[in-house]
Amino acid sequence: MPGILTARFDALLQAVKAACHKHYGPRLVALAVFGSVGRGTPRPDSDVDFLIVAERLPRGRVARVADFAGVETRVGDVLRRMRSEGVTTELSPVLKTPEEVERGSLLFLDMLEDAKLLVDRDAFLTEHFARFRARLTQLGSRRIWRGNAWFWDLKPDYRPGEVFDL
Repeated sequence: MPGILTARFDALLQAVKAACHKHYGPRLVALAVFGSVGRGTPRPDSDVDFLIVAERLPRGRVARVADFAGVETRVGDVLRRMRSEGVTTELSPVLKTPEEVERGSLLFLDMLEDAKLLVDRDAFLTEHFARFRARLTQLGSRRIWRGNAWFWDLKPDYRPGEVFDL
């Protein structure tokens, strides 16, 4: 089943990629899948976590998710087919403008090692993640695993009251 499940998710990723290209057109800067699907370890009930970077997105999360409904409509047949096969996945998009990506987000910690880039115009995310990794290396940051979960020790030599930027 793992190979079949991976193939089903891969087909969904290709459908989402095509739908994002159609929906966002030349505004699409980057598309990355992260979480269990990005790591290649999905379960039948795994959400598909996406980072979509696009220019001129609507303001506010609610408006962006409403706009993303156009992508979901385009992949509806694939999602329905997966559900009929026992895969009850949902799409879980994070939508950001390039400027918002440049301001940073702790969410990117979950993407640095596990994200799979599906679209990366002009290596935008590749370069952003490389700068972020370099900063984490400079701080001595490390991802620590406990069972099948992890946390980040961002600055192992941290002293109380010390302020640092990522």
